[in-house]
Amino acid sequence: MSIYQLKPRFQGLLRPGVRLLFRVGVTANQVTVAACVISVALGAWLAVRPDERHLFLLVPVWFLLRMAFNAVDGMLAREFGQASPLGAYLNELADVVSDAALYLPFALLPGSSAWALFGIVVLAIVSEMAGVLGVMVGATRRYDGPMGKSDRAFVFGVLGLLAGSGVALGAFLNWIWAGVALLILVTIVNRVRRGLAERMCQPEGTGDARR
Repeated sequence: MSIYQLKPRFQGLLRPGVRLLFRVGVTANQVTVAACVISVALGAWLAVRPDERHLFLLVPVWFLLRMAFNAVDGMLAREFGQASPLGAYLNELADVVSDAALYLPFALLPGSSAWALFGIVVLAIVSEMAGVLGVMVGATRRYDGPMGKSDRAFVFGVLGLLAGSGVALGAFLNWIWAGVALLILVTIVNRVRRGLAERMCQPEGTGDARR
């Protein structure tokens, strides 16, 4: 189970706004790049002002808005004929860059391990690679949980809310990072296993898997 499975309902709420964006000429790639730029800018701002804990309140706000950005760019691409090879690259690369920029400032919180955050960033990148590789072996792009992109956004959003509200998290942070890392490892295994299972269920000769 993953928060990602709630995405269709979220898209339904955004569809009227997406139609308006299309009519005024906004493209899927513009939305993707804008979300990445804002994520990196916010991460940099948090990194240079680590003592201003109230700024971490922006993290859950931006994660919610970024989820909307991600849904909008996908809908513009699929429903309004804006899908492109460049868009596919931008979508995947912008997501991992944005996640890294938003996760790493949490290493500056008191009691937090910078190595733990670095490990989470690396594992998050590997988990997204495992999802994308489903397409390479002839399956679909895998979004299996339990700690996919949306789930990580929820965890870091809640932690940003607590840190920004002045809650002392130092005694618990590294335990939380360990739990997140373990769940990302499970996610990687699930994506590989289910991608292979999906490929095995397809008729012989379909896809481009290398044997």
